[in-house]
Amino acid sequence: MEATCRRPHHHVVVVVYLSGVLLAGALLTATTAALTDAEASSIAARQLLSFHEPGDGDLPDDFEFDIHVDVTFGNPRLRRAYGALQAWRCAIYSDPKNFTGNWVGPDVCSYFGVTCANALDDPTTTVVDGVDLNGGDIAGYLPVELGAMAELALFHTNSNRFCGIIPKSFNRLSLLHELDVSNNRFVGGFPHVVLEIPVLKYLDLRFNDFDGELPPELFKKDLDAIFVNSNRFVGAIPENLGNSTATVVVLANNGFVGCIPRSVGAMVGTLDQLVLLNNRLDGCLPPEIGELVNTTVVDVSGNKFVGTLPEGIVNMTGLEQLDVSRNQLAGGVAEGICELPVLANFSFGDNFFSVEAAACVPSLEKMVALNDSGNCFGDGRPEQKQQLSVRMCSQTPSTAGRTFVRGGHLTRHRRRNTHR
Repeated sequence: MEATCRRPHHHVVVVVYLSGVLLAGALLTATTAALTDAEASSIAARQLLSFHEPGDGDLPDDFEFDIHVDVTFGNPRLRRAYGALQAWRCAIYSDPKNFTGNWVGPDVCSYFGVTCANALDDPTTTVVDGVDLNGGDIAGYLPVELGAMAELALFHTNSNRFCGIIPKSFNRLSLLHELDVSNNRFVGGFPHVVLEIPVLKYLDLRFNDFDGELPPELFKKDLDAIFVNSNRFVGAIPENLGNSTATVVVLANNGFVGCIPRSVGAMVGTLDQLVLLNNRLDGCLPPEIGELVNTTVVDVSGNKFVGTLPEGIVNMTGLEQLDVSRNQLAGGVAEGICELPVLANFSFGDNFFSVEAAACVPSLEKMVALNDSGNCFGDGRPEQKQQLSVRMCSQTPSTAGRTFVRGGHLTRHRRRNTHR
């Protein structure tokens, strides 16, 4: 019984010898440990060396697996899936939970984490339609051969230690609906290949080391969910944000700067959650945000927004969670916000608000959980800015003018222009 993983330099991609037991495989360690930067770089370098052509990991047009086995497969598509999964097993360097321990033999439908179904174009043909290795703590990389599994509808590898890039060959996954590679060690700029997957709906790139700017094409693609939080993305949010069809957009914990695009109001028919916390966004909150009357969650906390709360927020009748804390907002907090019909949590602490409607004062008797700490409210309100910060309360600029609360409603007062 012999098992080898060998990569030729060109079109013959994987040669596997199997007799009864296949592929003792890549080196697997029994202990779990976080990868050092050097180890992650080494794995990424091995991925680049495995590419058959210079570039970003596409498959040659004349690609075929050269598999030497003493058994037959149910159909050619299962044979291709077998070759791709064995190539992946060769690219794994640590599998502490032994998720791929039974990836042996031609019955790929019995492999842990692999699901099969009838082909959409031929109900009599069985194909691999899903891979789910979530939580495996596996270290390795994604080989280009995975692009040969054209029937995949689901690819989930979150909470592992995969490194390198998402290969260009993923654009061959013409039926892929869900791609979740979150919580790994992927690097490089935004992986444009995901925008070339024709029917992709769910994109999750969270908790990796992707960097650079988001491409405008991301918000042109017909996606249901966009998770790119906790990476190293920078630059402005593309102006065409409002073109997105996504119900959930999470861009938190990056380095985005500038304003929220005013096109955001165009998402009124689809957007359920908008999460932008912990970036470096600034300027005023756009008035168009108040047009999102069906949105349930808005979180813009931990940025550098100034000015006042948009008056239109009082019209966001679907809002359940609103967090504008840890910014530089000023003026008043209107009664109409705190009395929104389904609001459950509203945090506006650590700003420079100076006027607070009675409905917005925190109380255990209220149905809404309110947080107003760290502001400039007087009248003995607890946990407000003290000493030197009080001076800042009176000096905080507001590009939207001064705002007051009268009768529980926001009104705006502007200085007269004395310079004609």
